[in-house]
Amino acid sequence: MDLRKLKKLIDLVQESGISELEVTEGEEKVKIVKSGGAGASYSAPVSAPTVVAPMEPGPAVATEPAEIQGHLVKSPMVGTFYRSPSPGAKAFVEVGDTVKSGDVICIIEAMKLLNEIECDKDGVIKAILVDNGQPVEYGEPLVIID
Repeated sequence: MDLRKLKKLIDLVQESGISELEVTEGEEKVKIVKSGGAGASYSAPVSAPTVVAPMEPGPAVATEPAEIQGHLVKSPMVGTFYRSPSPGAKAFVEVGDTVKSGDVICIIEAMKLLNEIECDKDGVIKAILVDNGQPVEYGEPLVIID
């Protein structure tokens, strides 16, 4: 089975409320079980051995703590967060900078494409919640604007 399909199936189990998924494609069979000791098993044709790979826990999407007030700018996609347009260049924004709606605040690289993320509200950058070069998930808070 294609590794990309297997990854999509694992992501599907992690994101949904289901606890078990079994898919058969020809002679190949995949069974993914989500539990306390979560694991994924891959069964090829009967003569081949079974490979068991531990399933990493899904990334926790940070929620806004009660003491932090302000508008959250969240990631619109999965990718790698960058604060500047190139290594060594000045960051798009710093804490304390005033921004307007439409200003570029960061870049998220996804599949070799650099996607500029724009601010969706006027205000002052109160906090930058993600480190440069860190992977981010869809919906993960990136910046707090006051």
